Amino acid sequence: MGFTNLLFLWTAFIPVIVLLYYFFRKKYTDQPVSSTLFWDEVMQETKVSPYLKHLQKNALLYLQLLALILFVLALMNPFVKTTEIAGEQSIWIVDTSASMLAKDGESTTFDHHKKEMKTLASALNGRPVTIITTGDEPKTIVRQETRRSVIHNAIEDIEVTYEEEQLSKAFDMATAFIGESATSIYLFTDSVEREELPIESEKVTWVVKGASKELENVSITRLAATALEDTVLALVRLKNEAESTKVVQLSILDGEDNRVIQEEVTLQVGEEWSKTFEGLPLTNLLIATIQVEDDYEMDNTMVTLIGSGTSEIVIDQQMHQLVQKGFQALNTDVKIVPSDQLLGMEDVMIVTNQKELLEKSSSPIVLIGRDDVDAQEVNALVDVSQDSLFAFSSLEDVYVSSLYPAFDDFTTIATIDGKPFVQRSSRGDIVILADIGQTDWPLHPSFPLLLWGIQNELMEGTQNLGTFSPNESRAVSLSMGEWSIYSSEDEYISSVEGGSEFRAPTIPGAYTINSKEEEKQFIVQLSSGERSIQEGTSFELGTIQNGGEEETTKKSFVQWLLIPILLLLVLEWEVQRRRGFAN
Repeated sequence: MGFTNLLFLWTAFIPVIVLLYYFFRKKYTDQPVSSTLFWDEVMQETKVSPYLKHLQKNALLYLQLLALILFVLALMNPFVKTTEIAGEQSIWIVDTSASMLAKDGESTTFDHHKKEMKTLASALNGRPVTIITTGDEPKTIVRQETRRSVIHNAIEDIEVTYEEEQLSKAFDMATAFIGESATSIYLFTDSVEREELPIESEKVTWVVKGASKELENVSITRLAATALEDTVLALVRLKNEAESTKVVQLSILDGEDNRVIQEEVTLQVGEEWSKTFEGLPLTNLLIATIQVEDDYEMDNTMVTLIGSGTSEIVIDQQMHQLVQKGFQALNTDVKIVPSDQLLGMEDVMIVTNQKELLEKSSSPIVLIGRDDVDAQEVNALVDVSQDSLFAFSSLEDVYVSSLYPAFDDFTTIATIDGKPFVQRSSRGDIVILADIGQTDWPLHPSFPLLLWGIQNELMEGTQNLGTFSPNESRAVSLSMGEWSIYSSEDEYISSVEGGSEFRAPTIPGAYTINSKEEEKQFIVQLSSGERSIQEGTSFELGTIQNGGEEETTKKSFVQWLLIPILLLLVLEWEVQRRRGFAN
């Protein structure tokens, strides 16, 4: 607080003068006397009363002194210093990644930033504000908003999306809103390097609000598992990012939440620890959790689906070149192998026309054509079933000149003139009963789409959709119809139509997606960047015309002094009226 008109400080003597007046004035009281002879003596006794006696039970004095003091303060024009955001407009970029849930004292970094934003909203002083949240697809929460209530409600509704922040995309969106106006951009995050900020414009000042303290973290950086015959092989990796030694309780649970591994691990400062666990019971998924004293809990759990270990595509050397090129366009991990070497290969997806591999190989097979029988001429359109393999590929316009005989014990999912064209074996192998050279299929958009669907199905499995990052949008092979997503606690999340774009849930964990006929599993996993936290930093970069991060203004509160002064004057008049003006 300060005073604008210190010149009027001399008026502080006025209350002192009034006080002195009360000290020295004579105080008369009604006194009955028996004779006028005693009048002088009584008056002398009254005059010698102590000065302080004049102040006792004298309400009028106190009211006058208080009114005069407030009046002196009003003459000096008191003010309080307030801060206002600099620039003609303000843009706030809010990091909504999972790392914002790190503990910052009693609350999280995210909650701390929301409180700070509400405080800044009160300092806008009519300036428009635009709020942007981060992620793969940055969102504008409010744009050029000046109403304080709307801004406060928007801040309250912002939630963590668990996505990787991808700040560069949010920066690009913010740059589009700057225009020619002097702008202050506030970045509410946990940590960012100065070099990452675009500071080319002289009309922009950057104010970074980071985490307020150095945070301690121990995380699960990797969990991988694969099925080996009737057991599961799992790999777990932990990392200590804290500045002290940490004792960690590691647990591994199966899909039924049964604990299969429990181990105590001591991690030194900066240590990265990994271990392979063999002979675990066969299950559909594994959950690794750690119990440790740190500031970030989201990376203390990790889930993985049990896969078959298939991660490579092997194509028979004698297959048509369009098949080879088609798979190579979808996956860089594709090998062309001589026909006589395919039988001994394991943990790969094999594309061939050798019928014997269906019976002898343990790897998933894509059989295109057959080498044991002759094809028969056909002349009709393709008719496909409502199978998830055809969710994004339509074969109705494909011309096929001849077909190979079908397998009796395989499931037919596409036909030509009532004869099987595409089949699936009981273990999931895909059979296409025609040579690519006998069709015009490679000329249609459905050709790479079906190869992509086959690759996903055989490498991920028919019961799994795979692994997604939070809020990730991706095309997946789901048959037509409505599918419902449920959490591991059987809580309904959302619905999606088969054949449309699939968007994963927000919160990491294991999920199931159901239709009337099928059920599939998938997991939502934090990205590797969200399994590590860095020391928080707060700083400013750049200046604009009205200078700095914030403007300091002087806000007078004289108007708030006038009301009590008037009230005191009214009270003085009432006290004087009741006592009598002549007393």
